[in-house]
Amino acid sequence: MNLSKIFKNALLIIFIPWFAWLLMPDKAAQVGPVPAGTEARPTAPAKYVIRFSPGDQYMPDACPFGMGKPLQGLKTVVAAFEKRFPDTRIEIISVPGVREYLVTQLSSGAAPDILNVNVEDVWVDTQKGWYVPLDVFFEAPNPFVVEKGDPAGTEAGTTLPGAKQWWDMFTYQAISRGKAAPDNKNYCLTYDMIETGIFYNKTLFDQFGLKPPNNWGEFIQMMERLKQEKKIPLLMNLDAFVDWAQDLLFDQVYWDLLPGLDLIQDPVREAYLQGYFDPEEIAYLHRKGFFTEKDVRFREVWRLMRQLKTYTNQNLEPNDLIREFVTQRAAMLWSASPLVYRFAADPKLGFEWGVFYLPRLTKADSPYAAGTDMCVIGGSATQLEVSNSAVGDTPENWPMERRMRESERLKRVIAFLQFICLPEHAEKIINEYACFIPNIVGVKPLPQLKDFVTILERRYTTTKWLFSFDLRFSDILRRMLALYLTDGIDLDEFLRWQIKNITAACDNLVLRKRIDLHSMDDAWNRMREKRRGMKDLPTRE
Repeated sequence: MNLSKIFKNALLIIFIPWFAWLLMPDKAAQVGPVPAGTEARPTAPAKYVIRFSPGDQYMPDACPFGMGKPLQGLKTVVAAFEKRFPDTRIEIISVPGVREYLVTQLSSGAAPDILNVNVEDVWVDTQKGWYVPLDVFFEAPNPFVVEKGDPAGTEAGTTLPGAKQWWDMFTYQAISRGKAAPDNKNYCLTYDMIETGIFYNKTLFDQFGLKPPNNWGEFIQMMERLKQEKKIPLLMNLDAFVDWAQDLLFDQVYWDLLPGLDLIQDPVREAYLQGYFDPEEIAYLHRKGFFTEKDVRFREVWRLMRQLKTYTNQNLEPNDLIREFVTQRAAMLWSASPLVYRFAADPKLGFEWGVFYLPRLTKADSPYAAGTDMCVIGGSATQLEVSNSAVGDTPENWPMERRMRESERLKRVIAFLQFICLPEHAEKIINEYACFIPNIVGVKPLPQLKDFVTILERRYTTTKWLFSFDLRFSDILRRMLALYLTDGIDLDEFLRWQIKNITAACDNLVLRKRIDLHSMDDAWNRMREKRRGMKDLPTRE
């Protein structure tokens, strides 16, 4: 997930003071991207100017949520890299986190050299030559680790993580390696981790005799009580429904079908994804009747979502849900780990708070509930990809493999990524404040994030619907879901729209990527026995 997109409303607060400072009269001439580490730069002309978009959370000189000191971690590490390589400048820039911008920049070769983009967004474009596959670099040593030597000595039989393979530097191995694309190439460096959770007002809970629920039924009962007490039970925006709620509820009612439906099982990705539906699988299953009017489980997902909406804020497009929570008009807020810093640093908060995860469904809540705990929908936070701009010193008509071999510019881009993965540098960047969970061996997460570290231990979601198809699909989904959740249309009308939307998206996917759906027939037939006895399947064998 470019995860800054998911919690964009919260992160806007980081930049309001920063932009206000930039727009002061004596600063007006400085508006625009300001290279990090300027004061420490050598005076030699730059042979390489590398443009790096790390995401809002690490932007130098910003104050997260307007609190504390301006961030300096990334600036410090950039200055150290530039000192090591005097012919190189790293420009830290902020870019719009929307797909329209990415498509325009990438298709013209004008994108930043290093981007922070949800890797699921990357997957749909891997055939276009917009991104550089990183496997050859991950499978080789990190040269900055190699030059340190091995303090344990060769006789001890140990090596520093990264001395044999760069891959070994990442703490969450399954997640990091599992981000390989359906073409079995890895375009993503997972630098840190994020997870969502429900922040709750402990003081209010104690006042009303409430505690975090164990299952969906208890959750609904608890929210009903809060509603009677004239409190907004749960704060959510439309994006949380479209993305998080859809994926969690879908996983809950389809999980027990996975043994008979998981048609593509790559040995590298399976360790992390454990049954993930790729877009190709969704297209195949859709033609078998899944995710259509014949699929009662698909209908159940949206029924449960409408039940949840009953207990949230009426307006799904508010500018600041945090305000409703800190003023105690609402008892809970579904958000992500960066808010830990906001709440912990606020001396005027006036109440105790805690975090729990969305509870599982039981058979009493839905006849299709698998009874398993809710899965993880976070995982990778800062997901760094290298764009085709990094090989801009080679002819565009060359195959990507040749451009990668002969590009001197790419070597410096990769060197920068390897440099920021050193534990002493990752510590400065990631742990400057409580936001994300480090994914670098040797960098411990800040204690304030312990609840999210625990949540992150769960298995990953069954699929990410929002990132499976094109912009048209997600736009229609978002508009029609907003109407459905606010009683503009009923469930039947919403399903008619959404099924048409899925059909069009699947057909477009097959044509655009030239997918042979019949290639999955053998896997489908092999799993016939596993599907025998499964109830209410939308297809006949």
